[in-house]
Amino acid sequence: MDDDLTLVVGGRQFGGWRRIRVTRGLERMPSDFDIALTELYPGQAELLPIGPGQPCAVMLGGDVVLTGRIDRYQTAISPEGHTVRVQGRGKCRNLVDCSAGIRQDGSTFMQISGGDALKIAGDLASPFGIAVTRLDEEAGNTIPQFNINFGETPFEVIDRVARYRQVLAYEGTDGNLILARAGSGSMASGFVLGENIEAASVSLTVDERFSDYYVVWTAVDALTGLPQAGGTTGWTHAQVSDPSMVEFRPHGFVSEQIVDGRDIAQARAIWELNRRNGRSQSITLTCDSWRDSAGKLWEPNARAYVH
Repeated sequence: MDDDLTLVVGGRQFGGWRRIRVTRGLERMPSDFDIALTELYPGQAELLPIGPGQPCAVMLGGDVVLTGRIDRYQTAISPEGHTVRVQGRGKCRNLVDCSAGIRQDGSTFMQISGGDALKIAGDLASPFGIAVTRLDEEAGNTIPQFNINFGETPFEVIDRVARYRQVLAYEGTDGNLILARAGSGSMASGFVLGENIEAASVSLTVDERFSDYYVVWTAVDALTGLPQAGGTTGWTHAQVSDPSMVEFRPHGFVSEQIVDGRDIAQARAIWELNRRNGRSQSITLTCDSWRDSAGKLWEPNARAYVH
C-alpha cells in the first residue's frame, strides 16, 4: 500500500517530503505534524504556495490523519542545500492556545449552567468552529453550575470536566474533539517481536503511584467543622486505596467542584488511581507500518496486543 505522506493545501497535494512526523494520542492535544524537504533543484521551494495560517490536511496514502492549519513555514539555506520545514496542528489547537469564555462579538460567558460534560465542552469549542462528540452513550450527570476562571484556555476547562466525569478528551482525524471512556474496540492485529516490531522498550515505575488517594472538595462545611479530639478540625473528603502498594504513600488533592461533592470526589480518586497505575506500565515501540493487518491506520483509544 502506498503510504506516502501528502500535505493538502488549497485543494492541492504536496509530497516528496524527506522527513516526516505525525503524532496523535489519547494524552496529546492537539494532533500535530512536522515535515521537511530538501530542494532537489533551484527554485523548487518557490513552487510551494504554503504559508502559516492556511487550512490543511495531512494524508497517509488515501487516509486523512489530521485536519487543521499550518503553524509555521520555515526555510533555511546552507552550502549543502536549501531546506523547507512545515509544522502544523489540528483544529483543536485553538482550544489549547486561546482564552475560554470569549465570543467572536467580544461578549463573555464565565459560567455554564445545567450542562453535562458534552454540553460544557461544546459551548467552549463552538466559537472556534469545533464540534464535540461523545463515543460512549453515557452522558454523565448534569453539572448544575460550572465557573470559568478568566485566562483559562478552553482545553484546561474541558480537561477538568473530563476528569470529573472520567472521560478522555482527544482529537479526531477531522480536527473535532472526541470525549470517550477507555475504548473496548480492537485493532485487527497487534505488535509481535520478530514480525512487525523493529524496536521496543518497557518502563515499569512506582514513583508516581500512591497507597491512598484523598480528595477534598470546596464546601462550606469544611470551613465550619467543629474541632475534634486533640484540637484538629474535621475535613470532608473521599478516599480510595491501592491494595497493590505495600508502602504507605498518601496523596491528597483538591477537586474544585461546588456541587455533587462526595460523588465527584470519589470518582476523581478512582480516576487518579487508575491513570497513575496505567502510566506506570508503558511500552514504547517502533513498528514497520502505519497500519494494522487489515490496512487500517493505528488509532488512539483502540486496543492492540503486544507480544
